[in-house]
Amino acid sequence: MPSLGDSAFIFLLALILFGPKRLPELARQIGKLMGEFRRASNEFRLQMEEELRISEQAEKQKKIAELQAAAPVAPALPPPGGEDHPHLRTAMQDPAAAQAEAAAVAASAPVQPESEPLPIATSGDLNILPPATGLPTPHSSSSSSSSLAPFINAVPRVEPHTPEPAHTASEETLHG
Repeated sequence: MPSLGDSAFIFLLALILFGPKRLPELARQIGKLMGEFRRASNEFRLQMEEELRISEQAEKQKKIAELQAAAPVAPALPPPGGEDHPHLRTAMQDPAAAQAEAAAVAASAPVQPESEPLPIATSGDLNILPPATGLPTPHSSSSSSSSLAPFINAVPRVEPHTPEPAHTASEETLHG
């Protein structure tokens, strides 16, 4: 890049050689040539990038093909209802027996009592419960020792919903 002194020297030389009337025309022509040169160089650069992208894609396809060729072939699965699995065979041949077996398995499963959810995090007097309530609760009912107690007590608490027992027909006539 020419310095300011070099640019001034070139401008004075062009002014002397071409004169003040032809200098603007010459500058326009040089500007047009520079624009065409930039367009051509951008097209060339885009073509080269496109060719590189295509060659990289072809290399990736070759690698994928090599990996697929080297991968072990998975064994074929037996058709449904085959002799390989007793539960499938029972369900296909005798659906009633399969339902009875499923009911027996469900009845033999241990019944877990409903318990209070464990806190996700604790900090001082606060427990952060899972999204069932999502509200912080104090460890004990007397949380006056915490400086946050008035704020926490101001948050309305949502008690877990317990289903009410079903009403019988005689109770409905009484409430009627």
